[in-house]
Amino acid sequence: MTTIAQLKVENLVTEFVTRDGVVRALDQVSFELHAGQIMGLVGESGSGKSLTGFSMMGLLDHPGRVASGRILLKGKDLRTMSAEQVRQMRGNRMAMIFQDPMMTLNPVMKISAQMIEAIQAHRSVSKHVALDECRAALAMVGIPSPDERLQAYPHQFSGGMRQRVAIAIALLNKPDVIIADEPTTALDVTIQGQILAEVQKICRQTGTSVIWITHDLSVVSGLADHISVMYAGRIVEQGASAAVLGNPSHPYTRGLIRSVPAANPPNQPLYQIPGMTPALSQLPQGCAFRPRCEKSTVACVTIPQASASGTDHLVRCFHPYREPLGLSS
Repeated sequence: MTTIAQLKVENLVTEFVTRDGVVRALDQVSFELHAGQIMGLVGESGSGKSLTGFSMMGLLDHPGRVASGRILLKGKDLRTMSAEQVRQMRGNRMAMIFQDPMMTLNPVMKISAQMIEAIQAHRSVSKHVALDECRAALAMVGIPSPDERLQAYPHQFSGGMRQRVAIAIALLNKPDVIIADEPTTALDVTIQGQILAEVQKICRQTGTSVIWITHDLSVVSGLADHISVMYAGRIVEQGASAAVLGNPSHPYTRGLIRSVPAANPPNQPLYQIPGMTPALSQLPQGCAFRPRCEKSTVACVTIPQASASGTDHLVRCFHPYREPLGLSS
């Protein structure tokens, strides 16, 4: 018997109404996550990664709007919920961790007050019970001396500690899904590694699913079970991490992996994908990657549909690569 997906996004379309017309920023985005899974959402700046998270959380500002599609959290479509139901869901069943932890933390409130408020906004529990849960959450993300830390203010923490507190707040109500928007980008490699290890452990222990948004393939290679690669508002390749990283089928995915220094041949210039990411208001006809792609043909003037490129591996391309990528490829 198949289990219901913890999160299922179907054909999500997000648009912005501008003076020059309607700009489609997300186009038919689809993926699903099961309990305890981590999905890496990867792409260049402007590809639509963060916008996907904001669209799911109902955090789009005007003139942005989710035009169509479904966002199913344990089978319930968030787009059919009232504004109050969405508010109750946000931070409770679905939480978001931002790149800057100060988007979560109030600089003039003690950590204890902020964490207790996050609990009591969704559940009727006493302050004493809430405080016990706060201590447990801080311990879970590896913060020592939780009683002392709870009485501190955000400015008394290092950047890595602030991000750990933000993750702890996201975990307080044991959400089904956490959307992590590049939360370790500004941290040093050692702290980043510690936080990634904590996130993996938390997912195993609690069954929480995580969408890890990043431009860094080296991060998701050791973290994620599945990877979805975005380009110009569309998912162009997705599948199990081993399949996507070991045998990247879309020319864009292959270009991203080839541009990682560790994948570059010794004593050779670092590989670069030619050209620039197009503006969403000026996308080329058909495949958005066509002007930058060495394999483009006349067929690419139409938009390719997703097709199987192996077990648990989909690619949106007319001319996918079939052979594995070697370091000298």
